[in-house]
Amino acid sequence: MRRLRFTGTDSKNGGCPALHTDDDTGEVIVQGRPLTNPDDLARLHHFGPQDAAVVVPRELLVNHGPKEMERVPTLISLEEFGRLFRNFEYSAWHLETRGRYASDEEDPDFAVFLRTGEAPMDLGSEWCRNITAQTAAGKYVGRVRIVDNPPSPGQRFLLSYARCNAATGEDARALWRAEAEAALLGDTDFWVFDSRLVAILRFDERDVFHDVEIITEPAEVLRYVQIRDAAVARSLSYDAFAAQLGVE
Repeated sequence: MRRLRFTGTDSKNGGCPALHTDDDTGEVIVQGRPLTNPDDLARLHHFGPQDAAVVVPRELLVNHGPKEMERVPTLISLEEFGRLFRNFEYSAWHLETRGRYASDEEDPDFAVFLRTGEAPMDLGSEWCRNITAQTAAGKYVGRVRIVDNPPSPGQRFLLSYARCNAATGEDARALWRAEAEAALLGDTDFWVFDSRLVAILRFDERDVFHDVEIITEPAEVLRYVQIRDAAVARSLSYDAFAAQLGVE
């Protein structure tokens, strides 16, 4: 089965045309209205018996088609990444896709969670103080955590810690991985800031967070914004989701 990722659409009503990308092969799948007139089909060059032709607007390919064969990643330091959370103007949102984050397991709070079943709340931490200030200023901060069934220990820890996220004014939500896969949300862990800049979080084979890739190309940013909207629409608030699992 192909690992398909929704690339974009210019449709105003949720229908076709649309583009998808095969993340393994790089192939682009074009979805549109079929061309069926025999005279039109007869005029197509190299049209084989197993081929299908679809009609799509030129702007679909211009806006959402690949612009280059190989994009060179733009990387920023962790210090620069941290500044994004202080300098965003309107919104910051995270899709949290991983089953394990090595940094969480090194946090003393993780050991407390394993012992007590509840993650401590530290609203005085630098992170919580900044997010509280940002949301108090009227800015939106949110995340959707994708959760395996059954959840990993790290995911259960984060579901418990979501009480702290919510207390800062963050819109903390969760979504089962099966539903995320059905919605073609992909497995990229990312933040999107002000709907204009995407920060891809990159991890090594040991689940250690090591660098951040920045995307500002409008069509690519739009794709991640569409993923955000789909994830939020399908997810549950952290407390409603946690209630399903008996997480306090």
